[in-house]
Amino acid sequence: MSQLTRKQFLRRLGAGLGALIGGWLLAGCGTEQEPMPTQPPAAAPQPPTATASSGATALPTVTAGESVAPTPTRGETAAPSPTVGEAPVATATRSVGPPDLVVARGGEPEALVRRAMAALGGMERFVQRGYNVIIKPNICVAYHTYEYAATTNPWVVGALVKLCFEAGAGRVRVMDSPFGGTPEEAYLRSGIQEQVLAAGGQMEIMPQFKFVPAEIPEGLDLRRKDIYDEVLNADLVINVPIAKHHGLARLTLGMKNLMGVISGRPAMHSNLGQRLADLTSRVRPALTVVDAVRMLVANGPTGGDLDDVRKMDTVIASPDIVAADSFAATLFGLQPMDLDYVRAATEMGLGRSDLSNLSIEEMAVGA
Repeated sequence: MSQLTRKQFLRRLGAGLGALIGGWLLAGCGTEQEPMPTQPPAAAPQPPTATASSGATALPTVTAGESVAPTPTRGETAAPSPTVGEAPVATATRSVGPPDLVVARGGEPEALVRRAMAALGGMERFVQRGYNVIIKPNICVAYHTYEYAATTNPWVVGALVKLCFEAGAGRVRVMDSPFGGTPEEAYLRSGIQEQVLAAGGQMEIMPQFKFVPAEIPEGLDLRRKDIYDEVLNADLVINVPIAKHHGLARLTLGMKNLMGVISGRPAMHSNLGQRLADLTSRVRPALTVVDAVRMLVANGPTGGDLDDVRKMDTVIASPDIVAADSFAATLFGLQPMDLDYVRAATEMGLGRSDLSNLSIEEMAVGA
């Protein structure tokens, strides 16, 4: 082998060092990572994002027979991932659920209740096996039958009792504190007792010693009130007001009906709207079913003139008492904010009164 000249040696040494250093640099830049695909992967579907106005996740509207497409179609692009320093977008993890509120019209009372509750997800959505359930209708007076629309329709109440037992309830009691006549007389005269007993439920007289002092932590004006102890300790409270006129509150609906679970009601009449909202924040019925089968449109809350009654054959059902009262107000030609207690409850965040942004299912039940 011939001996290398100094010039040849330096040239070969430089080439070898360059290759070695280049290899180090390429390794540091990640040349061993997986190669980029020639086609971008299919974008994952982006769930709906939370809206600024409601704070809740906006779900797509789906009508009967339609379904939400599980993946983007050809040509669609997925929303970009948040960059560093950006908060991730809130996404929904559940499928489209039942509506916020159901309105059933044009049938017999029990059929209206059953159809409304089925559309709302069934009574099983609210009642678990063995539950102790209290149903609170309006049985305010003992001197009118249900035709005068001062008390809740007895077949509406009876249907709810049946549905609770069908869903597995262990005990179902119905109660109110009438201010006109005795409870025994009012329960009988209203027709509610007959339907409740026929459905297997119990009518309970509300003795004064069971009204116990209760704090109302969220109350803005009403901070403490004597509330019926059984209502506070029930597994489920179902509120079943009749839709009727009221001389002071304008309308008796869900929130106004809760006055039947407290003692010392006259004190509520000062700043009534706010105090009803405060009381609602403590009792919080899980389900409100507004009886508008027969509505009292004047001279409420006791009525007494059949000319003041309008037969509407309507039932409104919602887990949101504010939404239920808001829709019921429209049956009287009023807007939700026309009622002080709806306005106060909305401001407290106890429910929603923005009917245009609620998911509402309306149905015609038929005779």
